[in-house]
Amino acid sequence: MERRTETAVVETAALPRHARTIAITSGKGGVGKSNIALNLAIALKKIGHNVCLLDANLGLGNIDLLCGLNGYWNLSHVVSGARTVSEILLEGPCGIHVVPGASGLFDSADCSAIAQREILAQLEELERDHEYLIIDTGTGIHRTVRQFVSAAETVLIVTTPEPTAIADAYATLKALSSGSELLQPHILVNLADSPEQAREIIARVQQTARTFLHLTVSSAGHIPRDPAVPAAVARRKPFVADGSRCAAGMAVEQLARRIVNLSQPQSDRSSYFSQFARFLDQKAA
Repeated sequence: MERRTETAVVETAALPRHARTIAITSGKGGVGKSNIALNLAIALKKIGHNVCLLDANLGLGNIDLLCGLNGYWNLSHVVSGARTVSEILLEGPCGIHVVPGASGLFDSADCSAIAQREILAQLEELERDHEYLIIDTGTGIHRTVRQFVSAAETVLIVTTPEPTAIADAYATLKALSSGSELLQPHILVNLADSPEQAREIIARVQQTARTFLHLTVSSAGHIPRDPAVPAAVARRKPFVADGSRCAAGMAVEQLARRIVNLSQPQSDRSSYFSQFARFLDQKAA
C-alpha cells in the first residue's frame, strides 16, 4: 500500500457534491441497530435514491448475514493492499451497495498513516458516487465509534423501551456531546409496544438531555415490535425488501421519508471522510 501510494498521484480534491451521511449508533447491543440501518438503506433506495451502507461495526459486523450476502473480501483486505474499496463493494437487496467492515481498521498497528490516507481517499470517491451514505457504527462510547458518529451530518441513536437501553442511549448522547461536534442527534425507539410508549421515552430523553447536557435532541419516531422482523432475520432477507408491508417495514419507510426531509445537503460542509480524516489527525496529535 505504501509503495503504491508513493508512486501514484491520488486525486483528493473534493467535488462540490457529496453524500448525505446518516450515522446509526446505540449505547448497547441487541437493540436492532444494524437491522434498522440495513432496512433504512433499502427504503431510501426504493424511493429512488442511490445508497451505500458502510458496515462500521468493526469486529462485529453482520450486515452481510442480515441480507444474505456471502462476501469474503472486506476493508481489512484494502488495508493489506490485496483489494481496493471498489473491489470489495457488494450489491445488496434492491440494489443498495454494502461496504463490509474490518476489525480495528484505524487502530491497527498494521494500518500506517499512509495506508489510512489511501483508504480514506478511496472511500471519499465512493461517497461522491452515492446520494446517501449510511454508517452502521459499533455500540457504546469507544473512541472509534465517536469518530464515525461525529463526522456524520445526521445521527440516529437507537434505543428500546428497556431501562438499560434508555440509560445507555443517554450515556451515548453525553459522550458524544462532550468535546465534539454532534450534528442533529435524533432518538429512535425500536421494539416499541405503542406510539404512546415511544413518545414518553423520547420526551424523557429530550428533557434529560436539555436539562443536564444543554443539548436539543429531535425525535426520529419509533419502530413497532413486529414478529415479521425476527422471521426476516432468520430468512436472511430484510423485511423492507420482501414486499410484505409489515408494520415495522412501513415504519422504516416513514423514517426514510423523514430522513430525506431532515438531512438536507450542507454546501459549506466537507465530505464525510474528510471530516473523519480530521478526527484521525486530532487523535494522532
